Amino acid sequence: MRGPQRSLRWIAPVASAVMVLAVAGCGSGSSYKNDPRPPQTIVISTAILPDKVSVSPVKFGAGPVSVTVANETDASQQLSIVRKVNGQTQQTNDKTGPINPHDTATMKAELDEGDYELRVEGNGIEPAVISVGARRASAQNDLLQP
Repeated sequence: MRGPQRSLRWIAPVASAVMVLAVAGCGSGSSYKNDPRPPQTIVISTAILPDKVSVSPVKFGAGPVSVTVANETDASQQLSIVRKVNGQTQQTNDKTGPINPHDTATMKAELDEGDYELRVEGNGIEPAVISVGARRASAQNDLLQP
């Protein structure tokens, strides 16, 4: 009996030492960067009226936005965001699907600094113009963010 008991005594300290070394080595080769979070998403309210597109606010800083669109016309509409550079328009991939009459839709976009139009194709509806300024501050230290 003396032999098996003696061999079991050294297993616990050796196992403990191996576990300590394994835990100490975890993450030692990682290159984790604590990059700042993007700015907080702001909500842009947009209404498609029979004669124009109305938007609020019209000036804000660059970063993520959530565009809430209300279609106040009697026809299905689709809103798109178009960038204006030196008088020329550049189509973006930011557009809603068809919005039924008197219904709402939401789309998310990442807007850089510059001027944009929120427009509806056809129907003679005047586009809204928004001006996007310098990038908003990071939401890194803002509490209770999603």
